[in-house]
Amino acid sequence: MGSKKCEVCDEAKSKYKCPSCFIPYCSLVCFRKHKEIPCGKPKPEPYAEPASEEKLAPAPALHVEKPIYVDEPSEALNQSQLESIASSTEIVEATRNKELQKLINNLDSSLDAENELDKAMEKEEFRILSEKILSIISQ
Repeated sequence: MGSKKCEVCDEAKSKYKCPSCFIPYCSLVCFRKHKEIPCGKPKPEPYAEPASEEKLAPAPALHVEKPIYVDEPSEALNQSQLESIASSTEIVEATRNKELQKLINNLDSSLDAENELDKAMEKEEFRILSEKILSIISQ
């Protein structure tokens, strides 16, 4: 993950991310300009309670309106790969784990995602999820 450009002025290196939509920006001036148009966090989809005794956390929403930034476009997943991940019952079930959700949320909202990824990879459930995802996308 390299340094990113400010998405507002498209000139300076970004130092911050919008707390609502995570768009990188460089200064208070750019933040105020960005906030002239309302933005917001993605809303989770409704969830039906499981029938089993064990209460599972809801699976995360499959469609996220958060902008995605990729340093190397060739590393981005294609639509077919994303759909394969989203339709995997193993992945959906794994992401109902509250600890795993917390790890993913921390990673997603971190200003230092590389460091947060290193921490997440120390957890067995995150490593297993990562391996399942890699297995699906490499097919």
